[in-house]
Amino acid sequence: MKSICVYCGSNAGNKPVYGDRARALGARIAAEGLQLVYGGGNVGLMGIVADAVLDHGGEVIGVIPEQLVQWEVAHKGVTRLEVVANMHERKARMFDLADAFVALPGGFGTLDEMFEMLTWRQLGLGQKPCAFLDVDGFYAPLIGMIDRMVEERFLHPEQRHDLWHGEDIDTLFGWMRGYTPAQADKWMDEKRRKDLR
Repeated sequence: MKSICVYCGSNAGNKPVYGDRARALGARIAAEGLQLVYGGGNVGLMGIVADAVLDHGGEVIGVIPEQLVQWEVAHKGVTRLEVVANMHERKARMFDLADAFVALPGGFGTLDEMFEMLTWRQLGLGQKPCAFLDVDGFYAPLIGMIDRMVEERFLHPEQRHDLWHGEDIDTLFGWMRGYTPAQADKWMDEKRRKDLR
Protein backbone atom coordinates (compact mmCIF):
# COMPACT_ATOMS: atom_id res chain seq x y z
CA MET A 1 0.00 0.00 0.00
CA LYS A 2 1.49 3.29 -1.13
CA SER A 3 -1.45 5.69 -1.15
CA ILE A 4 -4.79 6.24 0.54
CA CYS A 5 -7.74 8.12 -0.89
CA VAL A 6 -9.74 10.01 1.72
CA TYR A 7 -13.30 11.10 0.98
CA CYS A 8 -14.72 13.72 3.35
CA GLY A 9 -16.81 16.84 3.62
CA SER A 10 -16.08 20.13 1.93
CA ASN A 11 -17.64 21.54 5.10
CA ALA A 12 -16.11 21.06 8.54
CA GLY A 13 -19.30 20.04 10.36
CA ASN A 14 -20.60 21.45 13.62
CA LYS A 15 -18.31 19.60 16.06
CA PRO A 16 -14.60 20.28 16.60
CA VAL A 17 -14.03 16.51 16.84
CA TYR A 18 -14.56 16.16 13.09
CA GLY A 19 -11.61 18.41 12.34
CA ASP A 20 -9.57 16.80 15.11
CA ARG A 21 -10.06 13.34 13.59
CA ALA A 22 -9.25 14.61 10.09
CA ARG A 23 -5.98 16.06 11.42
CA ALA A 24 -5.16 12.82 13.21
CA LEU A 25 -5.77 10.77 10.07
CA GLY A 26 -3.68 13.12 7.96
CA ALA A 27 -0.81 12.99 10.43
CA ARG A 28 -0.98 9.18 10.50
CA ILE A 29 -0.97 8.94 6.70
CA ALA A 30 2.23 11.02 6.61
CA ALA A 31 3.81 9.05 9.47
CA GLU A 32 3.12 5.79 7.61
CA GLY A 33 4.97 7.16 4.56
CA LEU A 34 1.80 7.00 2.48
CA GLN A 35 0.58 9.47 -0.10
CA LEU A 36 -2.81 11.14 0.31
CA VAL A 37 -5.16 11.20 -2.67
CA TYR A 38 -8.17 13.43 -2.15
CA GLY A 39 -10.58 15.81 -3.87
CA GLY A 40 -8.21 18.76 -4.17
CA GLY A 41 -10.15 21.27 -2.09
CA ASN A 42 -8.88 23.79 0.45
CA VAL A 43 -12.15 23.90 2.41
CA GLY A 44 -13.81 21.84 5.14
CA LEU A 45 -12.46 18.49 6.26
CA MET A 46 -10.84 18.15 2.83
CA GLY A 47 -8.54 21.08 3.49
CA ILE A 48 -7.88 19.97 7.06
CA VAL A 49 -6.76 16.44 6.17
CA ALA A 50 -4.60 17.68 3.28
CA ASP A 51 -2.92 20.33 5.45
CA ALA A 52 -2.24 17.76 8.17
CA VAL A 53 -0.46 15.46 5.72
CA LEU A 54 1.59 18.37 4.36
CA ASP A 55 2.38 19.70 7.85
CA HIS A 56 3.85 16.31 8.75
CA GLY A 57 6.02 16.06 5.65
CA GLY A 58 3.77 13.87 3.53
CA GLU A 59 2.76 14.09 -0.13
CA VAL A 60 -0.70 15.07 -1.31
CA ILE A 61 -2.29 14.62 -4.72
CA GLY A 62 -5.51 16.53 -5.28
CA VAL A 63 -7.90 15.65 -8.08
CA ILE A 64 -10.44 18.39 -8.73
CA PRO A 65 -13.00 19.14 -11.48
CA GLU A 66 -12.54 22.34 -13.47
CA GLN A 67 -15.80 23.76 -12.11
CA LEU A 68 -14.51 23.70 -8.54
CA VAL A 69 -11.26 25.36 -9.61
CA GLN A 70 -13.38 28.16 -11.07
CA TRP A 71 -15.15 28.45 -7.71
CA GLU A 72 -11.69 29.06 -6.18
CA VAL A 73 -11.75 26.13 -3.77
CA ALA A 74 -8.66 24.37 -5.18
CA HIS A 75 -5.80 23.80 -2.73
CA LYS A 76 -2.77 25.53 -4.26
CA GLY A 77 -0.28 24.11 -1.75
CA VAL A 78 -0.56 20.38 -2.46
CA THR A 79 2.27 18.32 -3.91
CA ARG A 80 0.36 17.86 -7.17
CA LEU A 81 -3.03 19.15 -8.28
CA GLU A 82 -4.71 17.39 -11.20
CA VAL A 83 -7.59 19.24 -12.84
CA VAL A 84 -10.14 17.03 -14.62
CA ALA A 85 -13.20 17.78 -16.70
CA ASN A 86 -15.92 16.43 -14.41
CA MET A 87 -16.84 14.31 -11.40
CA HIS A 88 -16.81 11.06 -13.39
CA GLU A 89 -13.20 11.62 -14.42
CA ARG A 90 -12.33 12.61 -10.87
CA LYS A 91 -13.60 9.34 -9.39
CA ALA A 92 -11.88 7.23 -12.03
CA ARG A 93 -8.59 9.07 -11.57
CA MET A 94 -8.71 8.81 -7.79
CA PHE A 95 -9.35 5.07 -8.15
CA ASP A 96 -6.27 4.74 -10.36
CA LEU A 97 -4.06 6.68 -7.93
CA ALA A 98 -5.14 5.08 -4.65
CA ASP A 99 -4.58 1.69 -3.03
CA ALA A 100 -7.29 2.08 -0.36
CA PHE A 101 -10.32 4.28 0.36
CA VAL A 102 -11.37 5.84 3.66
CA ALA A 103 -14.42 8.00 4.32
CA LEU A 104 -14.47 10.59 7.07
CA PRO A 105 -17.79 12.36 7.77
CA GLY A 106 -19.25 14.25 4.83
CA GLY A 107 -22.34 14.77 2.72
CA PHE A 108 -23.72 13.60 -0.61
CA GLY A 109 -20.36 13.73 -2.40
CA THR A 110 -18.59 11.66 0.24
CA LEU A 111 -21.25 8.94 0.10
CA ASP A 112 -21.42 9.04 -3.69
CA GLU A 113 -17.68 8.50 -4.03
CA MET A 114 -17.41 5.77 -1.40
CA PHE A 115 -20.45 3.84 -2.61
CA GLU A 116 -19.19 3.90 -6.17
CA MET A 117 -15.95 2.30 -4.96
CA LEU A 118 -17.95 -0.29 -2.99
CA THR A 119 -20.03 -1.04 -6.07
CA TRP A 120 -16.92 -1.47 -8.23
CA ARG A 121 -15.49 -3.76 -5.55
CA GLN A 122 -18.72 -5.78 -5.49
CA LEU A 123 -18.61 -6.20 -9.26
CA GLY A 124 -14.98 -7.30 -9.20
CA LEU A 125 -13.68 -4.13 -10.85
CA GLY A 126 -11.19 -3.54 -8.04
CA GLN A 127 -9.56 -5.30 -5.10
CA LYS A 128 -9.01 -2.26 -2.89
CA PRO A 129 -10.15 -1.92 0.73
CA CYS A 130 -12.91 0.53 1.66
CA ALA A 131 -13.49 1.83 5.18
CA PHE A 132 -15.67 4.28 7.09
CA LEU A 133 -13.62 5.98 9.80
CA ASP A 134 -16.38 6.99 12.16
CA VAL A 135 -16.39 10.06 14.37
CA ASP A 136 -18.76 10.34 17.32
CA GLY A 137 -21.17 7.79 15.83
CA PHE A 138 -21.68 9.80 12.63
CA TYR A 139 -21.89 6.71 10.41
CA ALA A 140 -23.81 4.44 12.80
CA PRO A 141 -27.20 4.99 11.06
CA LEU A 142 -25.64 4.32 7.65
CA ILE A 143 -24.00 1.11 8.82
CA GLY A 144 -27.37 0.11 10.26
CA MET A 145 -28.89 0.57 6.81
CA ILE A 146 -26.16 -1.56 5.24
CA ASP A 147 -26.84 -4.28 7.81
CA ARG A 148 -30.53 -4.06 6.87
CA MET A 149 -29.54 -4.69 3.24
CA VAL A 150 -27.91 -7.93 4.39
CA GLU A 151 -30.94 -8.92 6.48
CA GLU A 152 -33.26 -8.35 3.52
CA ARG A 153 -30.94 -10.24 1.12
CA PHE A 154 -29.96 -7.33 -1.08
CA LEU A 155 -26.32 -7.62 -0.03
CA HIS A 156 -24.18 -10.68 0.57
CA PRO A 157 -22.90 -10.97 4.17
CA GLU A 158 -19.33 -11.42 2.89
CA GLN A 159 -19.58 -8.14 1.00
CA ARG A 160 -20.73 -6.46 4.20
CA HIS A 161 -17.72 -7.90 6.03
CA ASP A 162 -15.54 -6.59 3.20
CA LEU A 163 -16.29 -3.07 4.48
CA TRP A 164 -14.55 -1.82 7.65
CA HIS A 165 -16.29 0.54 10.03
CA GLY A 166 -14.89 1.86 13.30
CA GLU A 167 -13.37 4.79 15.18
CA ASP A 168 -9.84 3.63 15.95
CA ILE A 169 -7.14 4.72 13.49
CA ASP A 170 -4.66 2.04 14.62
CA THR A 171 -7.25 -0.68 13.98
CA LEU A 172 -8.09 0.86 10.60
CA PHE A 173 -4.48 0.75 9.41
CA GLY A 174 -4.02 -2.79 10.67
CA TRP A 175 -7.12 -3.90 8.78
CA MET A 176 -6.06 -2.16 5.56
CA ARG A 177 -2.57 -3.66 5.61
CA GLY A 178 -3.94 -7.17 6.17
CA TYR A 179 -6.88 -6.82 3.82
CA THR A 180 -8.03 -9.85 1.83
CA PRO A 181 -10.90 -9.19 -0.60
CA ALA A 182 -14.13 -11.11 -0.14
CA GLN A 183 -14.87 -13.64 -2.88
CA ALA A 184 -18.66 -13.54 -2.56
CA ASP A 185 -20.85 -13.68 -5.65
CA LYS A 186 -22.85 -10.56 -6.43
CA TRP A 187 -26.00 -12.66 -6.84
CA MET A 188 -27.18 -14.63 -3.82
CA ASP A 189 -29.78 -16.68 -5.66
CA GLU A 190 -28.34 -20.01 -6.81
CA LYS A 191 -30.55 -20.19 -9.91
CA ARG A 192 -29.40 -16.74 -11.04
CA ARG A 193 -25.76 -17.79 -10.66
CA LYS A 194 -26.35 -20.91 -12.76
CA ASP A 195 -28.14 -18.92 -15.46
CA LEU A 196 -25.12 -16.63 -15.79
CA ARG A 197 -22.68 -19.50 -16.34
